[in-house]
Amino acid sequence: MTRSIGLIPSSVMIGIFFMVPFVLILLTSVSVPTADGDYQLGFSLEHFDRFASWFYIERALFSAGLCALIALLSLLIAFPFTYMLTQFGPRSQTVWLIYILAQLSLSEVLIAFSWQILLSRTGGIANILVWVGLAEKSFSMAPSAGAVLAALVYLAVPFSVLLLYPALSRLDRSLTEAARTLGASPLRTFFTVVVPVTRPAIISGGVTIFVLTLGAIIVPQVLGKPEHWTLSVLITDQAIFNFNMPFASALAVVLLVISASVIYGVTKFFGGKS
Repeated sequence: MTRSIGLIPSSVMIGIFFMVPFVLILLTSVSVPTADGDYQLGFSLEHFDRFASWFYIERALFSAGLCALIALLSLLIAFPFTYMLTQFGPRSQTVWLIYILAQLSLSEVLIAFSWQILLSRTGGIANILVWVGLAEKSFSMAPSAGAVLAALVYLAVPFSVLLLYPALSRLDRSLTEAARTLGASPLRTFFTVVVPVTRPAIISGGVTIFVLTLGAIIVPQVLGKPEHWTLSVLITDQAIFNFNMPFASALAVVLLVISASVIYGVTKFFGGKS
């Protein structure tokens, strides 16, 4: 009974800040259009029928594939870095963690425009390539799918480090020492001991990064072409510029379904093993 009472505050907060907006979005997504271009509460699947075209389905698949790739790349970068970080002394770890937390204070807007400058023709990486002789003349690297991918990976890596750090910092060092004693090289110890032991943290971190980047809006708009826009960008476009809240709500429901499906799938296939 006492344990149940302790769940009441968090349950109320979840109900207010998640369930209520979700119900409102769901009701709006099935609302009925009126003659004056507005909408009223009712039940119509017209907006979901509009989504069932190849353009929006392709955008949904592109968004899911892009975010899965970002999650994979960010973990490939963050995992070795975090493992090495846990080998440092407490003071060095604190300094690095403060630096990583400082990166999280950067907004998506600032990151997007910083990468736009970095990948521009006049003041970016292309000039360095010309200077070292790898390119004949300067060129712009944005807008492009690679620019969107690079910026979102940059955005996701600090989150990945913080998600992996608790599991790696609590790793039993006797396991790695035993592997080294039995003749395993540091690289083999890393892949056969460290990675399997911390697999739950890797899986949960990947899912978190997937869901986090699925909602990115500014980076795809600034650094990508229209064909590189994610479903989140289309939701913003429908809600703010086209004033079509019912269709924007329908797209938002689809985005939530994608997130929930990924979480359910990972839990089903890896939950019991992790």
